[in-house]
Amino acid sequence: CLGCPVTSTFRHRHPSSIRACFQPSCSASFPPFHFPRRTFTAWCNSHLRKAGTQIENIEEDFRNGLKLMLLLEVISGERLPKPDKGKMRFHKIANVNKALDYISSKGVKLVSIGAEEIVDGNLKMTLGMIWTIILRFAIQDISVEETSAKEGLLLWCQRKTAPYRNVNVQNFHISWKDGLALCALIHRHRPDLIDYSKLRKDDPIGNLNTAFEVAEKYLDIPKMLDAEDIVNTPKPDEKAIMTYVSCFYHAFAGAEQAETAANRICKVLAVNQENERLMEEYEKLASELLEWIRRTIPWLENRVAEQTMRAMQQKLEDFRDYRRVHKPPRVQEKCQLEINFNTLQTKLRLSNRPAFMPSEGKMVSDIANAWKGLEQVEKGYEEWLLTEIRRLERLDHLAEKFKQKCSLHESWTAGKEQLLSQKDYETASLMEIRALMRKHEAFESDLAAHQDRVEQIAAIAQELNELDYHDAASVNTRCQGICDQWDNLGTLTQKRRDALERVEKLWETIDQLYLEFAKRAAPFNNWMDGAMEDLQDMFIVHSIEEIQSLITAHDQYKATLPEADKERIAIMGIQNEITKIAQTYGIKLVGVNPYTVLSPQDITNKWEAVKQLVPLRDQMLQEEVARQQANERLRRSFAAQANIIGPWIQTKMEEIGHVSVDITGSLEEQMNNLKQYEQNIINYKSNIDKQEGDHQLIQEALIFDNKHTNYTMEHVRVGWEQLLTTIARTINEVENQILTRDAKGISQEQLNEFRASFNHFDRKRNGMMDPDDFRACLISMGYDLGEVEFARIMTLVDPNNTGVVTFQAFIDFMTRETAETDTAEQVMASFKILASDKPYITVEELRRELPPEQAEYCISRMTKYIGPEVALGALDYISFSSALYGESDL
Repeated sequence: CLGCPVTSTFRHRHPSSIRACFQPSCSASFPPFHFPRRTFTAWCNSHLRKAGTQIENIEEDFRNGLKLMLLLEVISGERLPKPDKGKMRFHKIANVNKALDYISSKGVKLVSIGAEEIVDGNLKMTLGMIWTIILRFAIQDISVEETSAKEGLLLWCQRKTAPYRNVNVQNFHISWKDGLALCALIHRHRPDLIDYSKLRKDDPIGNLNTAFEVAEKYLDIPKMLDAEDIVNTPKPDEKAIMTYVSCFYHAFAGAEQAETAANRICKVLAVNQENERLMEEYEKLASELLEWIRRTIPWLENRVAEQTMRAMQQKLEDFRDYRRVHKPPRVQEKCQLEINFNTLQTKLRLSNRPAFMPSEGKMVSDIANAWKGLEQVEKGYEEWLLTEIRRLERLDHLAEKFKQKCSLHESWTAGKEQLLSQKDYETASLMEIRALMRKHEAFESDLAAHQDRVEQIAAIAQELNELDYHDAASVNTRCQGICDQWDNLGTLTQKRRDALERVEKLWETIDQLYLEFAKRAAPFNNWMDGAMEDLQDMFIVHSIEEIQSLITAHDQYKATLPEADKERIAIMGIQNEITKIAQTYGIKLVGVNPYTVLSPQDITNKWEAVKQLVPLRDQMLQEEVARQQANERLRRSFAAQANIIGPWIQTKMEEIGHVSVDITGSLEEQMNNLKQYEQNIINYKSNIDKQEGDHQLIQEALIFDNKHTNYTMEHVRVGWEQLLTTIARTINEVENQILTRDAKGISQEQLNEFRASFNHFDRKRNGMMDPDDFRACLISMGYDLGEVEFARIMTLVDPNNTGVVTFQAFIDFMTRETAETDTAEQVMASFKILASDKPYITVEELRRELPPEQAEYCISRMTKYIGPEVALGALDYISFSSALYGESDL
């Protein structure tokens, strides 16, 4: 009873709680106009026509109880007790009671409705009974998101019509007056029946009639309402609208089930068709591959050798072409055949079909055996080809090698016989004779080295004869000529050696003097070269000590000059003695000293050059002394300033560290102190700039070291930058602590307590705690830590795995421990509501339920849902929710 002050029971959702109240004292009892007589009549006929009958007058046609029982059988699908056939009043009452008993058996409590009123044609009671039947069998079973009956039907309508413009379903009366809600329901499920874009809100009668006509013609829903009555009534009858709308719910629910059944059939057929296609494809590929193997094996078994190298190479090229071009596609076909077979068997097994059995001789094992036979024949064919080619290649190689070695030998021996027959030594000097002797010795060595080539030529000729080379006659003739010439060269070589040895002894005395000159002139010349190189050598020094070392070495060099002059005079005396001997014995000295390229004039000229370089070296060394003295002054100036700045920076760093861990004052007082430190540091910048100027002068002077200080400009720069960074970071940490204190509602006393705990366990006093100290700190504050829990906390306070916990990370952790945040489970529960209790959500649902920006954000980041029989475009909101809180790798 809707709003009944007596019973007030209809709004309960359990079927056993449904009551139909018709008490005279109930202010909510139904007046005659309250029940839509026409709607209920049409609703009854929509079910009775399935049994081949209908009613004309609702209060008259149900009086005998027969059509009432038939109506209940049609809508419930159950058989009622056999009706009484008599036409007496008690027969009719009995039939109506059977119907009412059946209604009561379904959990509906009928109050003030009796069989006598129905038999007597009481319109009010008859309509009330029909409404009770509609509630129980058409509306009560509707369930949407844990809501049922009226609320469930209303929620279903709201969900289905949510995306449509000008539609806002809030009830079952005025929300349906313009007809757009009914058109939206039809268009949502059957967009082919209505062009929703052409509907107008200002044409409610047209919209309603369109919906009524389409529903009656295409959805088998009879016209139960009148468009003019709905439009002209301030508040259309709620029961009539609910009755009519429930027909749409049941009609579309049945259509969805039919569509699901059709899809299942299509899926099964598609699987079967795909399996048949794979079977046919396997049979075709197997037949083609076996035929190709059958045609290829005889070609590979042919072992008829060719007579020429070119022909055999063509055979090899044909085989390589077979390997590169013809076989690879067949290998791929064989692999694809096995893949198709395995895939087919898997699909058959998964779809509960019997395994595929290929035709006789086309099993995978048959194809594998045939392929194995092909590869064995192929291997034998390749080995035979290579053996034949090596044999022919060996013959061609030997013949070519014989020609090449003969050509090289003949080219080397050309003119050698005429050269050995010359008597050029008769007019030569001793040096020329000795040169000729050395040249002859070299020729003898060369001759001995060529002995191997002659023997190789003979050996190759013999092997060509043994292999029955076709041009063996010309090979033998050429080999014999080379051997005869080789014997003649040996005889001439020995004769020339004897002649050269006789002439050589005549010039030995003069030669000894030449040799002595060369032995003493060469080292003296080398000494002068080294002296000139040292005197002209460029030097780079970086200190006064280094230049003084060079000056000392130069003084030592000048002390050796008198001894060097004595050696020069002795060398020139040897040359004078050679000249005297030649004049005494009338020997003509031809050419220069054969043992050296140095002449007496070369020695004299170089000695004069050495004497001129000595004063120039003295001048260069004195200039460098002056430059190094200036550099030393720059070093001392830089060191004096650096030794002040470096300790100052270190002191300020320590003072800032003490301020950052001080707990005596408030955070604002710490901030003021740090600001003062920052200003003092900025004021000190002029000293750094001056130091940079001194450093620039040192760089321009190419000074790279400074023994007067341990501080380099790089040390000063790095220390200065670290000082600026430290003061800025410390100020930022204090600012963050102030923000944390104000945002989290933490008192100054709590912050001081956190700082005192941190300082107590900061054993190194460097503003950081080791993991062991951090664990001890947490335990002292009442945490019960296991290894897993402590590891989790360390990932929060040390995400970069540095091995230390800073004070700021410690403060963030302590404040975060007391904060309340949303959880991934809460977000999952919210998505579950939007998805109608499904484990996934669709793109359409996101766009319908969320603002556009948030909907597109979710669509772009949610992964595809993996599960059985999911809707197209289903998205996984569970992994997405976990990822929002860092609980997955999404």
